[in-house]
Order: sequence, then C-alpha cells, then structure tokens
Amino acid sequence: MNPHNTIKVVSIVGARPNFIKLAPVSSAIEEHNKNSNRQIKEVIIHTAQHYNDNISKIFFKELNIPEPHYNLGVGSRSHGWQRGRDIN
Repeated sequence: MNPHNTIKVVSIVGARPNFIKLAPVSSAIEEHNKNSNRQIKEVIIHTAQHYNDNISKIFFKELNIPEPHYNLGVGSRSHGWQRGRDIN
C-alpha cells in the first residue's frame, strides 16, 4: 500500500448493535479496495464491552468482519468502573 494513496479509517466496535453496523462498512471497504488504486486501510478496535469470547468470535466470523487490530478488554462492569479504569 502506498501511504500517500491510502485513507485510514478507524472502526470501533464493542456491543452487538455495533457488529451489525460494522459488517456492511467493512464489506464496502474490502470491495472498494479490490477496484481502486486509492486504498482504504481499516483499523478495527474492539472495546470488548459486554465481552463473551464465543459470541464475539461468532460475530466476527459470521458477519465476515476482519479480526480486530486492537482489543481494549473493557469488559462488562459498571459504567463508573469502566470510566475509572480508562482514566488510570
């Protein structure tokens, strides 16, 4: 990929509705890259909010979403705990 001819898109996904919304976006990026000289590099960040390893893997696999580049491992604790963890 030529860095001067590349667009970077960061996709953040964590809960079930996000996976459903991300699937067509990732698919469109893949299709675009097959047919264009101007490539799009998608970086996927998985917050792992409400995380269940089996369910998470199924969403990525069944919806044909590329594996995430980063997993933040936020978990499914209270909002206050998650925010406090982010700040530290």
